[in-house]
Amino acid sequence: MRKMATIRKIDALRPIEGADAIECAIVGGWTVVVKKGEYTAGDLAVYCEIDSFIPTAIAPFLTKPGHYAKTFEGVEGERLRTMKLRGQLSQGLLLPISDDTRKGAGILLKEGLDVADHLGILKYEAPIPAELAGEVKGMFPSVIPKTDQERVQNLSVELGTWFTEDLHWEVTEKLEGSSMTVYCIDGEVSVCSRNLDLKRNPDNSLWRAAIKYDLEEKLKIGSRNLAVQGELVGNGIQGNIYKMRDQDFLVYDIYDIDAGRYFTPAERKAFVAEHKLNHCPVLAFSARLTDTLGLANMEQVLKFAEGKSVMGLIGCEREGLVFKCHEKQLSFKAISNKYLLKGGQ
Repeated sequence: MRKMATIRKIDALRPIEGADAIECAIVGGWTVVVKKGEYTAGDLAVYCEIDSFIPTAIAPFLTKPGHYAKTFEGVEGERLRTMKLRGQLSQGLLLPISDDTRKGAGILLKEGLDVADHLGILKYEAPIPAELAGEVKGMFPSVIPKTDQERVQNLSVELGTWFTEDLHWEVTEKLEGSSMTVYCIDGEVSVCSRNLDLKRNPDNSLWRAAIKYDLEEKLKIGSRNLAVQGELVGNGIQGNIYKMRDQDFLVYDIYDIDAGRYFTPAERKAFVAEHKLNHCPVLAFSARLTDTLGLANMEQVLKFAEGKSVMGLIGCEREGLVFKCHEKQLSFKAISNKYLLKGGQ
């Protein structure tokens, strides 16, 4: 599960050309603009990721003078977005570790500690359109992992290791749509949004896609407990950046509930072909990060994530890329900074 606010070490500080009052802090693979002199390299601080919703109570300066704070889930505050300040990419927010944070954590503060709950920091999620929301049957099943790969900027140590290992990766386009899971447990098939299990309703967009691809029957074949996960994209979803006339469901993962593991890319490819499903765009099916893709550091991975989408007809900026390993249950995502700077989710 994504950690929106953690205790992190500031790895380095570097100047910003032409800026006297601000500088750039390096935190793992992230760059954050901070007030000059507020931190030194090696300091521990609270790092809040982009898409965090920060309460006004702890960071009133985020709301522009003369403007009202936003409200999300009953809390006044602001959402963190990717931006550029004096030409420097800035992603997230650094906050000093206050005495209140130390007391509230209740344990020794250390790198990686999640302090989001204590600080009241939430993960911002856009409102769900009515035709996607549906009628709730229950919460998302706890036996199925939610699809949310770790961002590569939080994996600087692991990435350095993966560059040197003889691993093969599937690289797919990360799609801008609505997360959808269709599962079968003990012969019962149901459809979920990101957080909720939905009652069967052909008027609901998620259920309509499941019915279109006959997933109710296909998942019962073989008496296996499986979850097919993918993205619903198209008309009426997330601004329909691909300018599609209709909606479509594209698979990106299949989870074997009994075995407690994801299908390998090869197993997923075979399943999708056998059951005549659509798969999210595959840019490389089996590639080494360095030898095949020519990637050797974090900066190159993030640059590689930028590019035009292969979806639709307009060649819009893609959201990013997802990397999944063939040999191990490893995965990560690299979101395009170019896409984020244009206002993407």
